[in-house]
Amino acid sequence: MDNTTEGTKDATAQKGRARTMALRYLWFIVGVLVNSFGIALITKAALGTSPISSVAYVLSLALPLTIGQFTFIMNMVFIALQPVLLRREYRPIQVLQIAVNVVFSAFLDVSMGMLSWLDPTTLPAQLAALLVGCAILGVGVAVEVAPDVLMVPGEGLVRAIYIVVSRRFGSARFGTIKNLFDISLMLIAVVLSLAFFGYLNGIGVGTVIAALLVGRIVNLTNDHLPLIPYIKKLR
Repeated sequence: MDNTTEGTKDATAQKGRARTMALRYLWFIVGVLVNSFGIALITKAALGTSPISSVAYVLSLALPLTIGQFTFIMNMVFIALQPVLLRREYRPIQVLQIAVNVVFSAFLDVSMGMLSWLDPTTLPAQLAALLVGCAILGVGVAVEVAPDVLMVPGEGLVRAIYIVVSRRFGSARFGTIKNLFDISLMLIAVVLSLAFFGYLNGIGVGTVIAALLVGRIVNLTNDHLPLIPYIKKLR
């Protein structure tokens, strides 16, 4: 009788752990899809795409591949850099970011198609689309990071940098590291745009606003959105 009871408890505990893990991955997938849509909305605002996609977007304007396809290529580079930075702290399960990359990059192109009708022509409309896109992207990043399972490769590299900086200097904020990372990508995109076109193309005031705003929205979301502590409790 005791063995039966113990077996029942173990089975219940295993089911509970499986349910918790499933919920963590579900929230992660939600974050990935929200990220893709937020980036697409920022891009459709026509004030410059988000910094995380700025290099891929400029390349897509100059060369015959889509923003999603160039995003896939760049993300493969981000994936390769993570074990270099983390070394023994790198978790082999993060190699599944390759599958995440496929989903994220594909849904970015899908989101661009879904928003094909959106063509704001006035500055207020463009700014509104940009700000909503930044808010969506910031919330998506926070939701994606909270389950602590897999990550979109760009955020995975930011997390690797965050871990290295925290270890060496004692403290850091994820959103702040993301801001610096986004600004670096933006500068690379500016150089590429000038090299290909001789002027800024695909980069604009919206890119700068997104670079300065998204990381802060991530911090605000982490601090004030009740959903985030709930997701973190699933760990």
